[in-house]
Amino acid sequence: MSEQEARPVAEIVDALYRAESRQVLATLIRLLGDFEAAEEALHDAFAAAVEQWGRDGVPANPRAWLVSTGRFKAIDGMRRRARFDASLTEFAKQLETAATEPEEPDEESVEDDRLRLIFTCCHPALSPDAQVAMTLREVCGLTTEEIARAFLAAPPAIAQRIVRAKAKIRDARIPYVVPSEADLPARLDAVLRVIYLVFNEGYSSSSGDSLLRHDLSGEAIRLGRLLIRLLPEPEAMGLLALMLLHDSRRAARTSPTGDLILLENQNRRLWNREQIAEGTTLVERALSTGRIGPYGIQAAIAAVHAGAPDPAATDWVQIVALYDVLMRADPSPVVELNRAVAVAMRDDPSAGLALIDAILERGDLTNYHLTHAARADLCRRLGRTADARVSYELALKLSRQEPERRFLRRRLDELSESGKRD
Repeated sequence: MSEQEARPVAEIVDALYRAESRQVLATLIRLLGDFEAAEEALHDAFAAAVEQWGRDGVPANPRAWLVSTGRFKAIDGMRRRARFDASLTEFAKQLETAATEPEEPDEESVEDDRLRLIFTCCHPALSPDAQVAMTLREVCGLTTEEIARAFLAAPPAIAQRIVRAKAKIRDARIPYVVPSEADLPARLDAVLRVIYLVFNEGYSSSSGDSLLRHDLSGEAIRLGRLLIRLLPEPEAMGLLALMLLHDSRRAARTSPTGDLILLENQNRRLWNREQIAEGTTLVERALSTGRIGPYGIQAAIAAVHAGAPDPAATDWVQIVALYDVLMRADPSPVVELNRAVAVAMRDDPSAGLALIDAILERGDLTNYHLTHAARADLCRRLGRTADARVSYELALKLSRQEPERRFLRRRLDELSESGKRD
């Protein structure tokens, strides 16, 4: 076959890898009972697909073909290794017996496999950071570099964290199961944190040429729906509501050329009303339980924004009050920063600026570009052009996302033009 003829098959396999590899991996882990064997089988299956599909055509059910091929290649590898390691003989026989049972993985079983994998990666035997790193890598397919950016850590440190977590899962024989009903609530926090980090990387990419990564935000929303079906807890509802309400603004957040559009300047007719309705209903359900947590409170804030027909109609009094509740439930400098911006909108820019300056004076968020961007905006509104310029330049230096960097440059250019006119 010529290179030209082979290219379409290679493109099909590449697209399937991006879309299906995590699902295939999760099912292979269930079938093989071993993380590393499943990962090796996954790559063997995709390598075989490039070769065989080019010759025989793409099968009717590519995912099932990949699972079956990966499983049999793992068994073949186990048979070969069993010649040199007698301890593998019985395991190879067990895998071979299981493989004789026909299996066509349907959507429900595949989704169950994803949930099993999530909870395995979030097992309490692993440290919280390892739980998140493992799930982002193995369940969601983020690269080590993407995870490092989410953690504000060095890629080699994240790689070592993942290696150690896999070793712990293997050595401690952590089971590949959904926890019992009694254990589920205790395991929920780590799973929610993982899903939220995935969504954030998709909703506002930490770096690169594009503000949005729909594949990641869509994946997080899908995982959130799965989790609610499994465990309809208020915080799971709150997280899904938060993601839906934020994602409802996706079409309005960037211009046709990919430039950033701030909330106050967005065309609200482009907001997804179905997502807003679903998210608002979930917020109400979570609130009705009387057990709302940080995700539910953030979702309630997002619902207030979503309910305003225009920026002037935004109920900033209610938003500040909700941030006050959030500060008590889950205090952090980032929540404090967001509250400061809300106070500036409720009262005046100087009130918000004083709060941001207090955060920076404590040494918090000095390397967080959005702190300086928020401060710059408030200084600009107050006519403090020199201070605004300094803060915009700091934000630009710290930002690694190109649409944000273009926005910050435009602000700096506007300040320069304004200075010339003055």
